[in-house]
Amino acid sequence: MVPHPAATLVVEFGAGSPIMDHSAGRQQRGSLVAGIGFGVGGATWARGENVECVQVRLSPVIVHAVLGVSPADLEGAVVPLNDLWGREASRIRERLSEVSSWEDRFALTDTLLARRYEARSSLDPEVAWAWRRIVAGHGRIRIDRLAAEVGWSRKRLWSRFHAQIGLPPKRAARLVRFDHAADRLSAGEGAARVAADGGYADQSHLHRDVVAFSGATPSTLTNEPFLAVDDVAWPDLRTPARAPIRRDNGFGYLWE
Repeated sequence: MVPHPAATLVVEFGAGSPIMDHSAGRQQRGSLVAGIGFGVGGATWARGENVECVQVRLSPVIVHAVLGVSPADLEGAVVPLNDLWGREASRIRERLSEVSSWEDRFALTDTLLARRYEARSSLDPEVAWAWRRIVAGHGRIRIDRLAAEVGWSRKRLWSRFHAQIGLPPKRAARLVRFDHAADRLSAGEGAARVAADGGYADQSHLHRDVVAFSGATPSTLTNEPFLAVDDVAWPDLRTPARAPIRRDNGFGYLWE
């Protein structure tokens, strides 16, 4: 598991159960929610047999509305879905198991997320705008400039952004920058070019960030298992033998 600039919702409904192995020896099973930035260092692994699940990546700007918990409470953590949704989590699993096609499962998930999103208020528009600016710029933007553009002090932006997104603005920008770099490296681009275009001070700076986030070096990144199974988060690496069923909707990506 490698950090991604989104929260991850996994709802299992099949015979097998996904297992999350943490570096400290802790283990979790079943449906879960992982906060933005979860998996730093590549020290957490997911595995399982005969697992059927729907996985959704949620932009942090809608995490509170959809999940009912602040992104700050999920920072770097994994929480059982039952702890957040109670009996509703069990009902969703049952309904997913009752439908036979993935399109119907995706439609069911869409309906659930839309209903939860509409029932709750969203975060500050300034915070949502700042997040989208960071994503659009691939993490290459100064935080003081962001604060000036929304008309807030740097301290206020830091406080509100951290509370509502789950990461301070500078760390969020660093994660988004890594995510973009991982995408380009996985497509075969050279580390020197990726560092120069990606806002890194030099190639050593890129190397340190990739190791810190993924536990791999830029030269070995393309051989990492998380890239082999996740061509949605990193779309330039293809795995024709087991391409996931996927669709992009307003909430994130869903796939088998």
